[in-house]
Amino acid sequence: MTSPAASSIQADARFDTMLAWFFVLVWGSGYLASKTGMHYAAPFTFLSLRYAFGVLCLIPLLIITRPAWPADRRELFHVCVAGLLMHAIYLSGSHYAQYLGMSAGVTALILATQPLFTAAFAHRVMREHLGWRQWLGVALGLAGVMLVVWHKFNLRAVTVSSLFAVILSLGSITVGTLYQRSFCKTADLRSSSFIQFVVSLLVLAPLAWRVEGFVVHWSWQLVVSIVFLVIFASILGVNALHTLMRRGHAAKVTSLLFLTPIIAVFLEWIMFDVVPGWLSVIGIAVTCAGVALVSAQRRK
Repeated sequence: MTSPAASSIQADARFDTMLAWFFVLVWGSGYLASKTGMHYAAPFTFLSLRYAFGVLCLIPLLIITRPAWPADRRELFHVCVAGLLMHAIYLSGSHYAQYLGMSAGVTALILATQPLFTAAFAHRVMREHLGWRQWLGVALGLAGVMLVVWHKFNLRAVTVSSLFAVILSLGSITVGTLYQRSFCKTADLRSSSFIQFVVSLLVLAPLAWRVEGFVVHWSWQLVVSIVFLVIFASILGVNALHTLMRRGHAAKVTSLLFLTPIIAVFLEWIMFDVVPGWLSVIGIAVTCAGVALVSAQRRK
């Protein structure tokens, strides 16, 4: 007979697995949604529309649930900083890299190195122990992603500006994820999301107006992409990531990001008939093996 404690552990494990796969599916799908949306609005404008809609979506939720707000100015400051890093800067960088001509494959590969930097930073600064199997998993994950996106490489499209944008995006999401985990441990995810959307909107809207003229070509594709990205990616997906970060190991959780380019490639195959080559198939297997190594529980 299973004890109550064992049943609770199993339930927690199933919940974490469900959250992990939900995050991977949403984050991978978000690439295609963003790509679609930027056909109708430039990056700063597109993101401003996204966060404006996000604020409108969260207002009724906050009224109904009445979550806790930051206890003091210090906690509010940390929530705002994490939001700017993980929302405004990260997405602006990744979107503009593609907008400036960097191919999706190169962008995905560079951003997929985040778990490597997260693991190294957490090991060095946060004193999180990583075994040799986990380091091997990080290396395998990166190698697998390279194989998956190899058929999309177009290094001629890499410019200094696009490279700077994607590196800025990589640094922002790496630091932002660990920053939120370290300084916003007790912050309510609902009120934090609202604050971070507002702060990101206040930063990006003036840039959209000044740099891009806030030109929007309205279409149902644009609306659907914004709705999907706000509800499933920015609200549910990001909250799932933060929940997993609070419940687990930083390197293990961020290793899930290795799977997002695979989801994007699979969806391109289904939606646009872009058939992956045999290198991509091998890469999927290698990446899954790497994620399994990083995510495996260490034996005591």
